[in-house]
Amino acid sequence: MGLFNRSKSATTTAAPVDPALTALTGEYTIDSAHSSIGFTVRHAMVTNVRGSFHEYEGKLVLNGSDPATSQASLDIKVASVDTGIADRDNHLRSADFFDAEQYPLMTFRSTHAEQLGGDKYRVTGDLTIKDVTRPIAIDLEFNGSATDPYGNERVGFEGGAELLRSEWGLTWNAALETGGVMVSDKVKLNLDISAIKSA
Repeated sequence: MGLFNRSKSATTTAAPVDPALTALTGEYTIDSAHSSIGFTVRHAMVTNVRGSFHEYEGKLVLNGSDPATSQASLDIKVASVDTGIADRDNHLRSADFFDAEQYPLMTFRSTHAEQLGGDKYRVTGDLTIKDVTRPIAIDLEFNGSATDPYGNERVGFEGGAELLRSEWGLTWNAALETGGVMVSDKVKLNLDISAIKSA
């Protein structure tokens, strides 16, 4: 099923709309109790540290009649970062990294979406961390839709992206005696999203 299609020129014949897709049209709220937003970063050149954000709000607007115009937005409270080590989390909240006191939110606003094939999609948008906004592409897989036991209509996606944190001004590091640095520049983002259709 295609949720997002590539934009078509006026001279291109539009493909018929899937009735099942049309039924998904509407606004959805991300259910943070059944979703996760995490990241992985290489530490000391030899291992990976994983973390997540526990407080966030997001919306999806799915348009079954014109899927390429579907939209996504996400606001993450960076102070909710959790890597399982309190000292490390406090360092991430400090001005060395997120500066959570001055810049409490990390935001994403989609600008374009396209189908890559089957249930795989790419959503491009503007990611803002601190005072820097840059484009990022997020690859997602549509896991399907369902009605839960409480009558909520849900859709699910999972996927992620890679970024260089230095491009958003997160440049703190420490040199290792053996060469290399304490924290890698590359960060992997991991998303597992369940969203509930608004009444």
